[in-house]
Amino acid sequence: MKFIDKIKEKFFKKDEHSLSVRDERLIARNNRRAMKEFEKKKNRKNVPEEEYLSQMKDENNIVEFEGLKTYFFTDVGTVKAVDGVTFSIPKKSIVGVVGESGCGKSITSLSLMRLVQAPQGQIVDGSIRFAAKDGKVYDIAKMPVSEVYKIRGKEIAMIFQEPMTSLNPVFTIGQQLDEVYELHFNDKDKKKAKEHSLEMLNLVGMAMPENVYKCYPHELSGGMRQRVMIAMALACDPRLVIADEPTTALDVTIQAQILELLKNLKERIDGSIMLITHDLGVIAEMADYVVVMYAGRVIEQGTAEEIFLNPLHPYTVGLQKSKPVVNKKVDKLYNIPGNVPNPVNLPDYCYFRERCDKCVKKCAGKYPETVWVSPTHCVACYRYAERH
Repeated sequence: MKFIDKIKEKFFKKDEHSLSVRDERLIARNNRRAMKEFEKKKNRKNVPEEEYLSQMKDENNIVEFEGLKTYFFTDVGTVKAVDGVTFSIPKKSIVGVVGESGCGKSITSLSLMRLVQAPQGQIVDGSIRFAAKDGKVYDIAKMPVSEVYKIRGKEIAMIFQEPMTSLNPVFTIGQQLDEVYELHFNDKDKKKAKEHSLEMLNLVGMAMPENVYKCYPHELSGGMRQRVMIAMALACDPRLVIADEPTTALDVTIQAQILELLKNLKERIDGSIMLITHDLGVIAEMADYVVVMYAGRVIEQGTAEEIFLNPLHPYTVGLQKSKPVVNKKVDKLYNIPGNVPNPVNLPDYCYFRERCDKCVKKCAGKYPETVWVSPTHCVACYRYAERH
């Protein structure tokens, strides 16, 4: 009997991170209740406009995220994918959002588009203020889904990172572009829709637009499909374009063309671009402002010059050190040691503490507050709290 007990203790020992079947059932029950409430609120009809109208804190901004929290309710716990994100996108500017995989970049943009996978994914708190063309300011986080349709695609457009999975394989490029025109301009005239689609394909520098119009997505190269996605995003002359890693899986020459195209289009639409990428080189070339995210939070933000010439947070410094440099010989590329904390059970202290080589005693305390070191540059780190 003692031998069997020893075997059980060795192989069936419950560690601090494991969950019993009872725990999982309790979590699932509570999560179902929470998801039901959020879905009910989101799908309300005939909601008074006053409930989701707001005011911009700065009239020069087109979007303001404030305390945004987007969680995923799973059977093993609540994943805090975005946990209190606050930053702004000024008018007529490019804001680059950078960070490693899983830091919450794409979920932040999907929250703005209200495309977070439901019912598991929900915006649980915070606000997303958007200055629309009609002069009103909408809090997108509080808008019912029926009202979001009026903004999504028409005033805020998104270029997804993988065009092959974003385009419908059973419809031609022309049919998909025409649908955008018919839906948002409320005009079923096929001739006008085709003319508008061809104009968009010409705008993004597509060779032989008439032929591309008749093609299916699989008949185009990766660069051509990405141009089609950009044409689709610009079809309604939006105020804000979200580019979620628009150059992923493209070769270097095509990447350069797509980035140059985005730069030129910013001037054409007279709007702003939210550029999400892993590539610091792309950010340095394109962005006016940079937001650095880690484990669902903004850890540093500022102008491109401030972030690249004077990085403050150890994570930002680590990201820059890990980028290859031309004409510099190294035996091994730098990598940030350790792993990102589990988003289900995030610690109360700084999420980067276990990986940081510049820890101070205060780092053992609560998560650090954001410290403004200049009117445009801020960082969430104890090392700068006393200085400013």
